[in-house]
Amino acid sequence: MENQNQDLKFVIVGHVDHGKSTLIGRLLFDTNSLPPDKMEEIRKTSAELGRVVEYAFLMDNLQEEREQGITIDTAQTFFKTAQRQYVIIDAPGHVEFVKNMLTGASQAQAAILIVDVAEGVREQTKRHSYLLALLGIKQVIVAINKMDLVGYQEDVFNKIKQELAEFLAGLKVEPKFYIPMVALNGDNVAMASQNMPWYSGPTVLTALDGLQDLDEAQNLALVLPVQEVYKIGDKRYVLGRVEAGEVKPGQTIKVLPSGQTTIVKTVEKFQQADLASAKAGENIGLTTVDPLFIERGNVICQPGKEPMAKSEFSANLFWLHHEPLIKDELLIVKCATQESLGQVIEIKKRFNSSTMEVLEENANQLNFLEAGEVVIKVKQPLVLTKLSELAELGKFVLIKNDNIVAGGIISEL
Repeated sequence: MENQNQDLKFVIVGHVDHGKSTLIGRLLFDTNSLPPDKMEEIRKTSAELGRVVEYAFLMDNLQEEREQGITIDTAQTFFKTAQRQYVIIDAPGHVEFVKNMLTGASQAQAAILIVDVAEGVREQTKRHSYLLALLGIKQVIVAINKMDLVGYQEDVFNKIKQELAEFLAGLKVEPKFYIPMVALNGDNVAMASQNMPWYSGPTVLTALDGLQDLDEAQNLALVLPVQEVYKIGDKRYVLGRVEAGEVKPGQTIKVLPSGQTTIVKTVEKFQQADLASAKAGENIGLTTVDPLFIERGNVICQPGKEPMAKSEFSANLFWLHHEPLIKDELLIVKCATQESLGQVIEIKKRFNSSTMEVLEENANQLNFLEAGEVVIKVKQPLVLTKLSELAELGKFVLIKNDNIVAGGIISEL
């Protein structure tokens, strides 16, 4: 496969108790990705709680999570197939942990939306579907779980599939596959189920292997948000993660928002000096020929192909705080390593994030878990792109009293 060495990051979302952690545990088990002593720990923990072996415990490592049956923190874990390596981002399903889910999903290139066939499409199912649409995740697999609870009936599967397809169509989300499965037993996870001969589509694992990496950042012009600057001896290092393109010694770079240009002298990584180049996804330090003033929050880019520094932009916003967002209140806007004081100066529409019903136009506030089409103005210009152009500069969070209170994506500049 052309992109065999790249990891594919995907998020698993859905209503609480619909089987996300169980699916993750099953994927780890079926791909032989477990440490030798892990299954024994899970068997022991399950026995102490009086339950059969629960693959969910592979993810729910906190005692609190095991007792409550709720995944609290976004976690990441890894497995691999013959095709590629995967990073699973386990996103919490409980309504109180939507903030964590937003943070996890923002890193994902694909998503599995899991639905309990017996419970059907729930409020959180719809809200998480909206977040996937908001974050621009195009590759979606729908896993309709617990088919054993409805006797593996095809008509029940088709009913849930149709209901969800109609809702997702309104969000312009078109799933690649709808897969009936039983995560706990492994039906249609890695192996085709003998209990559902009417289904001839791929297993979850086969469907994942069929997705594209969609990591085209290396082919874009250079973007490197500055994380930190420090001096060692007579060298002044500029540290950051290359988000797009490539950087190498001798290359001319521009520093935004100042517009200064200089030439890269050296590119280095931890315990690796004088690299020939560094590409998207690598954390590096670089030195420059000229002693420019560069600081955290600056963005290094390629002259002539640099993104825009803007003081005002349109966005789709998801409000996460129990206290409402009031139009024109001062907040901190953070995009990559950039920060600026800002205000939501216009709330064009506010939505119910579960039903997508427009609640009000030209609103003065957004309430807890509502979404909005907004215009934001910042005091210090921020270097931005639309999400479709480069994710790292196309998404942002709002901060109030040191807490993340909203997440959003840039729709227009």
